[in-house]
Amino acid sequence: MSAPARPLAGTRILSLEQYGAGPYGTMMLAQLGAEVIKLEPPKGGDSSRATGPYFLGPDDSLFYQTFNLNKRSLTIDLKTAGGQQILLRLAAMADAVTNNARGDQPEKLGLTYAALAEVNPAIVCVHASAYGRGNPREAWPGYDYLMQAEAGFLSVTGEPDAPPTRFGLSMVDFMTGQMLATATLAGILAARATGKGADYDISLLEAALHQTSYPAFWYLNEGHITGRSPRSAHPSVTPSQLFRTSDGWIFVMAQLPKFWERLTDAIGAAWLRDDPRFATMPLRLEHRDVLTEILDSIFMTRPTADWIARLGGLCPVAPVHDLAQALDSPFIRQRGMVETIPHPDRAELRVLANPILVDGARLPNTHAPKLGADTAEILAEAGFDAAEIAAFRAEGAI
Repeated sequence: MSAPARPLAGTRILSLEQYGAGPYGTMMLAQLGAEVIKLEPPKGGDSSRATGPYFLGPDDSLFYQTFNLNKRSLTIDLKTAGGQQILLRLAAMADAVTNNARGDQPEKLGLTYAALAEVNPAIVCVHASAYGRGNPREAWPGYDYLMQAEAGFLSVTGEPDAPPTRFGLSMVDFMTGQMLATATLAGILAARATGKGADYDISLLEAALHQTSYPAFWYLNEGHITGRSPRSAHPSVTPSQLFRTSDGWIFVMAQLPKFWERLTDAIGAAWLRDDPRFATMPLRLEHRDVLTEILDSIFMTRPTADWIARLGGLCPVAPVHDLAQALDSPFIRQRGMVETIPHPDRAELRVLANPILVDGARLPNTHAPKLGADTAEILAEAGFDAAEIAAFRAEGAI
C-alpha cells in the first residue's frame, strides 16, 4: 500500500521544545504532514538528546528519537539579537509557534502573540507549561509525576493497601502534548478563517486535573471520593477487573448486562446469574470480593491464551502483557504498529508507528534530526544569505 497523503502538508510550525509534552504533541503534527521546525539551543539542544541509557551518537538518544520523528532541527539562541531576527523572519512564514517552556519564559523570549503579530497577524502561539502563565506558579519548573501527585492520580492507582502509586508511564506529558496539538490545529483553523491569531495556553497540572473526569464530577456534585479498588477494578462495575489464570492474569470487563450473560455462559457458570448475590450490577458490586473468589477459581483452571480464545469477541477481555509481550504481539505486528526506519547511526531503527491511519495506511516516519541538521537550509529558505548566516554563527545566535 502506498503512503497516504498527509493532511497537514503545507502547514509550518516552529517549536521551542524539549523533553516530553511539547515534542510529543508536535511529533503528532509532523507525522500528519506538518513541517515542524524544532528550535534548539546551539549547545546541547533538547535535553532529551542527553537522556539515557541508550544513545545513538553525539547529541542523540533513543529517548530523543521517541518524541521527535519527522521534524527538522534549527539551532537558535533566542536571547541574542540575531536569534530574535531569525525568529521574526521564520514566524512571518509560519502558521504557529509552540513551546513548552516555563510559564515566565514565552514573553521573555518573544514567543507570544503580542511579540509576533506585527510580522504575522495570523500567527498562532501555543504555550504548554507546568502551571500556566500569569499566576504565582508561572516560574515553577514541573514534571509529569508531580502533576500526577497533585491532581490525585496516585490516590486512585494501585492496590488499596499500597503506598500512593503513579502511572507506569508519563501519561500527563502525553495528554498535554495531545492538547497542545489540538489547540494548535484549532488556532490555525480559526486564523485561516479570520486572519487573526491568538495565544493558547495549556498547563500540565490543568491537563492532569481535566483527566480526572467522572470521579471529579462524582466528587463535585455528590461529595463521593473515588479510592483505589483491588485488582485494578472499575469503581462502580463488577466484574471489571483482573483475574488469575493458571499461568498469569486476564482482564475482563463485563460493563453491560449482555456481557455478564455472555461471560457466565462462556466460562460454564450460567448458574451465577441465578445467585441472588449477583442478580444485578449493584449487588455484584456489593459482593465483589466473593464474586472475585468464584471467578478466580474458574479462570485458574486454564491458561490465559485459552480464555482469550474462548472469550475474545464475546466479552471485552485482554491478556495482561508485560511490555515485551505487548510489543512482540503477533496482532500488533500484523497491524503495523512497529516499523523499521533508517538512522545515520543505526541502519535499522525500530520505532512505533503513528496510531492514526489515513485511508487504511500508516503515516510515514523519518528519524529525528541531528542537532542543527537543518539550520543552514532553513535559514537559506527564509532568505538569509551566506554572509548573514556566517554572522549569526559568529554571534552565537545559531
